[in-house]
Amino acid sequence: MSRTGRLFLGIDPGTAVTGFGVVRVDDRRRAELVECGVVRTSPRAALAVRLREIHEAVAALVAEFSPAAVAVEDVFQGKNVRSALTLGHARGVILLAAALGDVDVAEYTAAEIKSAVAGRGAASKEQVAYMVQQHLRLESPPRPSDAADGVAAALCHGLRVRLPAAV
Repeated sequence: MSRTGRLFLGIDPGTAVTGFGVVRVDDRRRAELVECGVVRTSPRAALAVRLREIHEAVAALVAEFSPAAVAVEDVFQGKNVRSALTLGHARGVILLAAALGDVDVAEYTAAEIKSAVAGRGAASKEQVAYMVQQHLRLESPPRPSDAADGVAAALCHGLRVRLPAAV
């Protein structure tokens, strides 16, 4: 794939591990992986310190890649309210980093990301990772799984957004 196309940064938020992926999508909807990985926060640090670490890491990714948009997975509304609230804090600093970088933000539920990438909103983590591998023609799925989830969020947005016609 050529170096044309738009970059999208996908984020799978977490206070301990935040996954990210940068994907380039061209006007024919062909995608390539540019970078992926995880942000690991200090395990024994206070929540405020961990949130600062996430914010700084995402702000650095926005500055380095200048993505057209940041796609962020929405909070899952499960049984554990405390976990959902803590995850909401992580999402908040991620959204702030994107806003301070003047980058558009797209928010998707896990089911929307799974559906866009794997064709089923109830796809397993393994199925999503496998389909990310297939879409991006990789030898193996991105590792760890948090990174694959970040790539899936970027890919979801890249496949859904309307790209400008080639000049």
